[in-house]
Amino acid sequence: MKKLPKEFLELCHSVTAKRAKTVIEHILKHGQITTEELKVTYGYDHPPRAARDVREHGIPIETFWVTGSNGRKIGAYRFGDMRKQRFSKLAGRTGLSKNIRESLIAKYGCKCFIYLEKMEANELQIDHRVPYEVGGDKKTGKLNPEDFMLLSSSANRAKSWSCEHCENWSGKKDKKVCLSCYWAYPESYTHIAMRQIRRVDLIWQGNEVATYDKLKAQSIKLQKEIPAFVKQIIEAELSRKKPS
Repeated sequence: MKKLPKEFLELCHSVTAKRAKTVIEHILKHGQITTEELKVTYGYDHPPRAARDVREHGIPIETFWVTGSNGRKIGAYRFGDMRKQRFSKLAGRTGLSKNIRESLIAKYGCKCFIYLEKMEANELQIDHRVPYEVGGDKKTGKLNPEDFMLLSSSANRAKSWSCEHCENWSGKKDKKVCLSCYWAYPESYTHIAMRQIRRVDLIWQGNEVATYDKLKAQSIKLQKEIPAFVKQIIEAELSRKKPS
């Protein structure tokens, strides 16, 4: 690899998040990393998410094509434009600081915005409501906590997969489409990744686990899957006649 700018190296070495750090260190050593290496060597089944992690730390990553071990073309990643003004701008948008986390927790509670699961603060991941690939940078460079959400790792993976398979992501990249999506505002949405789908994610915690166990036992007795059984209960409740 060509000699890298000192400021760029300092930014690379400042990253501590495991997945992003793994990608960065591999590229620093080998000049690139392939999707095959991410899957086989490091066990990351979703390489685009790993590359996105690096970008979200302000480090430019570009995608190109190489030949894999099976002779087919596969994706690979390497550092992009490393001019100081470029990566400094990127870093500015991703200072996902302690203040943002604390602000979101103070307003919404220490829980996943999607699954509403109560978690420890350090287990919650900060994610853009509107993917950066769609929303881009704000000209002011100032971070607004309301542009972010707190997610469990599983919710973050689910959101990433859904967003990256959405037509808006690969097509016109209209921010308004994302703002009305479940993955940005699960409490008020009109679509999920541009599909007419509605969903309710339920978590039973603490004393509620006993209720879930009863529900599961009953569903097994009736030979029904739990989601179908829950829907049946809801439909029955909604169809009950209200007293006159």
